[in-house]
Amino acid sequence: MNTRPVFHGSDIEKICEYYHLRKEDITNFGANVNPLGLSEHVKTAIAGHLDLLSSYPDREYTSLRNTISGYCQIPAEYILPGNGSSELISLLIETLAPRQTLILGPTYSEYSRELSFSGSTQEYYHLREEDNFHLDVDDLCRALKGGYDFLILCNPNNPTSSAILRDDMERLLAFCSKNNIFVMIDETYVEFAPDISAVTAVPFTRKYSNLMVLRGVSKFFAAPGMRFGYGITGNAEFLRAMKEKQIPWSLNSIGAFAGEEMFKDQEYISRTRELILSERERMYRAVSQMPDYKTYEPYANFLLVRIVKDGITSSDVFERCIKAGLMIRDCSSFQCLDGEFIRFCIMMPEANTRLLHELGTG
Repeated sequence: MNTRPVFHGSDIEKICEYYHLRKEDITNFGANVNPLGLSEHVKTAIAGHLDLLSSYPDREYTSLRNTISGYCQIPAEYILPGNGSSELISLLIETLAPRQTLILGPTYSEYSRELSFSGSTQEYYHLREEDNFHLDVDDLCRALKGGYDFLILCNPNNPTSSAILRDDMERLLAFCSKNNIFVMIDETYVEFAPDISAVTAVPFTRKYSNLMVLRGVSKFFAAPGMRFGYGITGNAEFLRAMKEKQIPWSLNSIGAFAGEEMFKDQEYISRTRELILSERERMYRAVSQMPDYKTYEPYANFLLVRIVKDGITSSDVFERCIKAGLMIRDCSSFQCLDGEFIRFCIMMPEANTRLLHELGTG
């Protein structure tokens, strides 16, 4: 019986303790964070504005919302900044008070956790491996006729790296609008998509009042410790209700300032997309040619991989990689993901080559 624990992508300290490794010797392919790290421009800007900590943030975050408005091409009044996407997920669920929720799975566990504090039932609609985790919109709409009033999507999805594209998303939103189903779309990974405009639902917030899109800076901008996220909805009444429940000054002064600087740093944004798009294609092609694995077309900055070689488990591959200083994600803990799956994000080219070599020598 296998008694080895399953680790989360951020559990690097626990992993080091369990395997007697040093943190600095590990390349973390499990956290899905931009390998370029925090923008040097943002670091310099923060260092020069530490006096901001001596004053309260603007309670309305006017300058920040205007910057996000330009970045997302959406009215500033549609935007609610928050203390990470986690706070906004919690606020949204508390404000909406759904009765019956359907979650597109497998996906991020925080949705289920926050729903557990509400009075809502929660069920999963399973993306199917035999469909390469592509969504059948018509089938999902049939499932939604079962009395649901809330639908949760992650797009691109974690851990499958699949995406619902614009035309299918509009069909789904139109159906949900007609049937009084509110839709929350987590776009944490959308900036990594090959064509952002083909994936993002932000423009639909102008048309559908039953929609809120959530984004953050943890992954693309490599700032998980900042705890800064933002929600976008054209439903002014719902946004106002969320804001009334939100703790005042939810985002600190440095976070608000740094957020503005991140969205303005076009050089960093371009470098990130160039790195991820080229390396992701290289890794996708390489893994696709390995007989022991099956992978799927990726839209996020990571690949989901199924182990198809008999007798090899996701735990086996995780352990082989971690002993080589390469931390991937064993996907055993994801609901709705039956079988042996691993996930790894795109890192710097040299590290990616090391991982491909380790996978290929199994």
